[in-house]
Amino acid sequence: MIAFRPADTRGHFDFGWLDTWHSFSFGDYFDPAHHQFRALRVINEDRVQPAQGFGTHGHKEMEILTWVLEGDLAHQDSMSHRRGLQPGNAQAMSAGTGITHSEFNGSATELVHLLQIWILPDTPGLQPGYQEAAFTDPDLRNQLRLIASRDGAEGSVVIHQDVTVQVARLDPGSTVQHGFAKGRAGYIQVARGALELNGQPIGAGDGAALTGEAKAVLTATAASEVLVFDLA
Repeated sequence: MIAFRPADTRGHFDFGWLDTWHSFSFGDYFDPAHHQFRALRVINEDRVQPAQGFGTHGHKEMEILTWVLEGDLAHQDSMSHRRGLQPGNAQAMSAGTGITHSEFNGSATELVHLLQIWILPDTPGLQPGYQEAAFTDPDLRNQLRLIASRDGAEGSVVIHQDVTVQVARLDPGSTVQHGFAKGRAGYIQVARGALELNGQPIGAGDGAALTGEAKAVLTATAASEVLVFDLA
């Protein structure tokens, strides 16, 4: 079964400095039909205006994965990390027993566009941690590349849950596919472009939860970027 989540049905807030879309319940947006999918708790698509951002705030007991689509994201946290993240950079934070951090648009002129993803950890009380990894365009071009996993395989960042996250940047007409083991589920998030998922159209901002499907076959009908989650 594939349950599609059209982009325009997501929670949406435009604060001027921040235009944000929520695939699952988050903050002042609550949707009992879309609260989480297995261990996948949050997918927020954020566009932050130049020199604006999120001031210092705290998190606990969450695996936080950030994937930048456009621009430059300036990160600072209570573990003494100060980083600038650009497209192709995957950042993972294990909030564990507690962290604080801030995120700002590092440009004075250009928008930053990102996905922030929260995944529930499989173990409470973890020591807070930070990782990042850089992936080039050839790493991602017309193939699924592992960017996050429990064991850090293939140079991916580590998340403390039985979940993998893959990304592909697809040229029109290109096809990638991912098979799901029995009992596992998938979630597809289209970051940009347009594709067919198992023969059905899916576009920018759309999501899809796959349950009982043997595989996800993604064929780009326009230049696209897509994330594929494999969940226990």
